[in-house]
Amino acid sequence: MILFVSDLHLAPEAAGVQRLFLAFLAGRARAAEQLFILGDLFEAWPGDDCLDDAQNPLAGVVADALRELTDSGVVVSLMHGNRDFLLGRAFSQRSGVRLLPDPHVLSVPTWQFVLTHGDALCTGDADYQQFRALVRQPAWQSDFLARPLSERYALALALRRESEVARRSKPDYLMDVNPAATDDFIRRHGYASLIHGHTHRPARHDHIVDGIHVERWVLADWREEEGECLAWNGATLARERLY
Repeated sequence: MILFVSDLHLAPEAAGVQRLFLAFLAGRARAAEQLFILGDLFEAWPGDDCLDDAQNPLAGVVADALRELTDSGVVVSLMHGNRDFLLGRAFSQRSGVRLLPDPHVLSVPTWQFVLTHGDALCTGDADYQQFRALVRQPAWQSDFLARPLSERYALALALRRESEVARRSKPDYLMDVNPAATDDFIRRHGYASLIHGHTHRPARHDHIVDGIHVERWVLADWREEEGECLAWNGATLARERLY
């Protein structure tokens, strides 16, 4: 069994999501061989030194819960999202998860998938794509991480607020994946079934690319009272609600 989740947006104020995710790691996820977290595990990640921040223990609690899962034998892989792109080696070492490149091709005995967070496919949002390119530059990240942790927390909060304001002013279609870019992505990755998050629009889509039928599965974002994982049993994908 392989499980996929995305867009938990864990934050100190989201106690319900924390509870659901910790219960998932201690329960349902233990029955899986692998767990893939496809971005935005955290609402914000100011740097790996937040793992030792006694004033904000969430990061350490989650990392330790993931370590318990990986120590139990479950292979956990994590992809950066647009909120937690600074997750680094210290988090990986403490939690036991492996950090994945985006995109990542997952080949299993009976099928092939291509995994991505999904934000790179939203090419219609030019302002966001420029921001995405900027914050992934090593120079920008080095400058940001050189600032005091308290300042980084404040900057991350300001960026989230700006993002929310900008999102409300944009047409709805800009916040979704671009159809042509998505078909090109599928073509470049050998017509593998596509699994992604980011858009918070869980659904299964059918694409016909060069005459080939390809499924695209969009993962759900987690809420205070409900989460969701996508499960591969070796033959089919199915959604599972988590309460």
